[in-house]
Amino acid sequence: MTTPHDTAGTPAPGRPPRRVWRAFGCLVVAGIVVAGSLAGTALWALQPAAPAADPVRFDVPSGATLRGIAEALEAQGVIRSALAMRGLARWQGTAGRLHAGEYELSPAWNVRRLLEEMVEGRVVTYPVTLPEGITAAEIATRLEQAGLVSAAEFLAVTRDPEIAAAFGVEGATLEGYLFPETYQIPRGLTARRIAKILVDEFHRRWRTLEAGARARNLSMREVVTLASIVEKETGIGDERPLVASVFHNRLARGMRLESDPTTIYGIPDFDGNLRRVHLDDESNAWNTYRITGLPPTPIASPGAASLQAVLEPAESDYLFFVARKDGSHIFARSYREHVNNVNRFQRNR
Repeated sequence: MTTPHDTAGTPAPGRPPRRVWRAFGCLVVAGIVVAGSLAGTALWALQPAAPAADPVRFDVPSGATLRGIAEALEAQGVIRSALAMRGLARWQGTAGRLHAGEYELSPAWNVRRLLEEMVEGRVVTYPVTLPEGITAAEIATRLEQAGLVSAAEFLAVTRDPEIAAAFGVEGATLEGYLFPETYQIPRGLTARRIAKILVDEFHRRWRTLEAGARARNLSMREVVTLASIVEKETGIGDERPLVASVFHNRLARGMRLESDPTTIYGIPDFDGNLRRVHLDDESNAWNTYRITGLPPTPIASPGAASLQAVLEPAESDYLFFVARKDGSHIFARSYREHVNNVNRFQRNR
């Protein structure tokens, strides 16, 4: 018979020695410590790089990889670790969903917030205000001044008949269909994409006017062309329906429109002085002192009020108007009355 002393140091059958359990326990503890350390490092790496820092502008080029973006952000001090950003993006499934563009990113944001900005494409935008009556050439200049696209590129797009057809407007150019409004436009867009933003806004407005155009048997091009003339003839809101009525009345009688702004539109490098030689120029396709009916294209981008005035003109029998010194107009029913108004308000007779 064995004694208790004999069995005290002998392991039971099938059980590992105590020293094995101690070693295993040490490994478990070490693993927990290492895992905790790694988790702590990862959490640290995903926290804001500089909580008190100011935002910075950061450009994500088209075709940029997650690795390139993360390394550039780390180099600029926006994040603590490129590796941590890459790991989080892959874990979230957003690694291939970062949008190109210019961003304003803050080192005071954590990596999750930074990724969200780029996944959502919250790029920096620049305000561009296009007033009523602006021409395509003037729009091109404003876009170039804002650093968004070259004027030459934009003008080439507006004058391309295939693009006009693709954008669903009537006529060979986008003149008149680049709706006047204040836009927030990001950098990096092509000239065609910017033009489409402006034309899409026109279409959005046109949907509310289309029924009125059909009721008057007017095409899109006719409405926009006539509205562009109204826009250039007066900047006074209350006068637009009266000015529109004059042009409707003249068209109905087969009279020439005899509009200075249309004639000026067709004069290259106009110096601001409209002369008799300009009014007699039959080679100018926009010279409504010589052509009958509407000019071949709109002459500017009309606003909503001018488009509405063309579809809802005032009831009048006026055929003429002349500007007063204050910018308003005096209207006349006959040529004799008109001449008297010209003498009174422009020739000071």
